[in-house]
Amino acid sequence: VQLQASGGGLVQAGGSLRLSCAASGRAFSIYKVGWFRQAPGKERDIVAAINFSGSRTYHADSVKGRFTISRDNAKSTVYLQMNNLKPEDTAVYYCAADRRNPGDPTVGYLDREYDYWGQGTQVTVSS
Repeated sequence: VQLQASGGGLVQAGGSLRLSCAASGRAFSIYKVGWFRQAPGKERDIVAAINFSGSRTYHADSVKGRFTISRDNAKSTVYLQMNNLKPEDTAVYYCAADRRNPGDPTVGYLDREYDYWGQGTQVTVSS
């Protein structure tokens, strides 16, 4: 499985972006996936997560009500819809998959729960 994150860019505060995490390989549909972000000088933090089927999701408090994670397993893609973006959302966003626990119905909150990472996409929100 290879993960390709895309959709980042420069947007004004209050704007929207949709990130995509596209995977090669049908096995992606049985992996839970998370979106993380890392701002300069800061640790990598969980943004949102989704289980393999899409029946369970998690959103960090800082993005709850503004961001929505979803997935289309037929397209082997996980999305992160980001609305009402704020300057503090500026970071490199990474998607990650947990290949070690296929079919796990839970979501993963910690980066150590994921063993496969995409290359990251930059999101910059101007004030």
